[in-house]
Amino acid sequence: MSPLIDSHGRTKRKLRISLTDRCNFRCTYCMPEHPDWLPRASLLDRGEIVRLAALFVDQGIEQIRLTGGEPLLRRDLVECVKAIDGLRGRGLRRISMTTNASRIAPVAATLVAAGVDDFNVSLDAVDPAIFRQMTKREIAPVLDGIQALADAGAAVKINAVVVRGDNEHQVVPLLEWAMARQLPLRFIEYMPLDAPGHWRRDAVVSEADMLAAIAATHSVETLPRANDPASPYRVDGHYPLGIISTVSHPFCASCDRLRLTATGELFTCLFSPVGMPLGARMREGIDDDTLAATVRRAVWLKEAGYAARPGPVDRPITMHAMGG
Repeated sequence: MSPLIDSHGRTKRKLRISLTDRCNFRCTYCMPEHPDWLPRASLLDRGEIVRLAALFVDQGIEQIRLTGGEPLLRRDLVECVKAIDGLRGRGLRRISMTTNASRIAPVAATLVAAGVDDFNVSLDAVDPAIFRQMTKREIAPVLDGIQALADAGAAVKINAVVVRGDNEHQVVPLLEWAMARQLPLRFIEYMPLDAPGHWRRDAVVSEADMLAAIAATHSVETLPRANDPASPYRVDGHYPLGIISTVSHPFCASCDRLRLTATGELFTCLFSPVGMPLGARMREGIDDDTLAATVRRAVWLKEAGYAARPGPVDRPITMHAMGG
C-alpha cells in the first residue's frame, strides 16, 4: 500500500500504541485526581494489538512507541513487545517505549532483548520533594529504573513536563543532572490535555522562559530544526537538548505521528476532539481491507493541529488514556 498521507501533505511514519489506561502515578498535569479506569474487557488483547500494528506497518508506519498509562502495568508486556518485534520484516524499523520507569528495573534487560530499541523516561524533577508533589510517588524507584536501563545497554531519553508553580525551578537542576549522566533530555511545555477545566495558560513555562533560565549559567546554541517535535539546542558546546513547545511554537506542520488508545481508538492528532473506533470495528468483524481503508480515510481528514485551533480540547478522554 502507499504511505499514509493527510490532506495537508504530511506523511505518517510513527504510531503510538497505548497498552493500558492504568497508571501507578498520579501526575497532576496528566490525569484527574480520581480517574475512572476502563473495563479490562474493553482493552485490546495482544492479538488485536498486533493485528492493528501490522495494518499500520503495511501502510508505511516505521516506528511504534508503546505507551500507557504506564505500559509496565500490562501483564503480557514482554509478549506484546516480542509479537510487535516480529513485524520488522514487514517494514517496522524501531520499537520505543515511554514509561515512568518505577517498575522497570527487574525487566529492563528482558525488554531490551525482546525488541525495545529505546526508552523515554518521565522525570519532572530531581528534587525528591518536588517529584513527590507532582507525581504523588517516590523518586528512588524511577532512578533505579533509569540505572537498570543503562546497565542493560538501552538508549534512554529523559522527558520533563515543566509547569509554573510546580517545577519551573527544576529546569537547570534537571539539565545538569542529565548532562552529568550523558542522558538526552527534552523539556515539554505544559499542554491543555489534562482534566477539563484544569489547564491554565499562565501555568505554561514557555520555550523562551526555559532557555532564559538555562542561559543564565550555560551557553546555549540553536540548531537547525528537522521533523522531530523538539526544537534542538546544544548546551555548553556539546550537550544535545530538546524543547517541545507545542503551546508557544507548535510543530504541527511536520507532524508524522498517529495514536491508538488502549481500546483501539485512532486519534490522528493529540488534540483531536474525537477518535475513530478501530478496535470496536475490528470486534464487529470488519476485514483488514475495509479496516485499512477506514484508517486511510481518517488520516486523510487529519486536522491541521494545535496551531490552527489552540487551547484546551473538549473530550471525555484525558492524557493518561491517550498514549502521551
